[in-house]
Amino acid sequence: MKANEIVKFIDSVAPFSTQCSWDNSGFLVGDADKEIAKIGFCLDLTGETLKQGEQERVDMIMTHHPVIFTPPKRLLSDSLLYQLVRSGICVVSAHTCFDCAQGGVNDALCEILGVRNSRGVPSAECEIPMARIGEVDPLSPAELAALVAERLGTCCSLVDCGRTVTKLAVCGGAGMDFLPEAAAMGADAYVTGEMKHHEMLMANDLGVSVIAAGHFETENPSMTRLKAIIEKQFPSLETVLLHQSCPVKYIG
Repeated sequence: MKANEIVKFIDSVAPFSTQCSWDNSGFLVGDADKEIAKIGFCLDLTGETLKQGEQERVDMIMTHHPVIFTPPKRLLSDSLLYQLVRSGICVVSAHTCFDCAQGGVNDALCEILGVRNSRGVPSAECEIPMARIGEVDPLSPAELAALVAERLGTCCSLVDCGRTVTKLAVCGGAGMDFLPEAAAMGADAYVTGEMKHHEMLMANDLGVSVIAAGHFETENPSMTRLKAIIEKQFPSLETVLLHQSCPVKYIG
């Protein structure tokens, strides 16, 4: 199986053309004609995940966050990108295109949190809706935050606006740009990865409870889903989920 065949399939599942204008999803490192027998999956290409990839003898790594966002000005021997090129491992990144894709990051988050009848939240920011909104069993904001923390294995920040939650919107990662649209669609609460102070104030003014559960924690579960998509399409390929440690530690 050549690398470009796998890249074409990913492009059909999460079209690179649907990524945000500032993004850099696609086939980022490697030889399109390289024969691929084993693929590793991780949210980010880090020293930790690259080392595992080399130990596992993978030919390709699929990431969510692009290993290259802006053109590097230097490529020195102690840099991750230099070491990646030396390894010969190809890298494909599906970032905002997989956020938007059917069965992607935010559909995975809906499934984990028990969101039913989910649909996209239209936004001028994205050609294809990224955030999702749907129904959940009635919960208080605090009960919902506890559920999110349990399901994602994390700690949460909560802006509690006091409304019982029956309609929930979600967007993994840094998804607060879509809060106004979710509020206009009747969301009682919104689950995302992170929020800034002024965004907390905005949520409070809109009367929508917001739970920030961690950028890593809200997106990482989708890599298991991406792995399953590849396994179904290419059953002859070996696949492995590369372990990645979240760099954030919660104290107190």
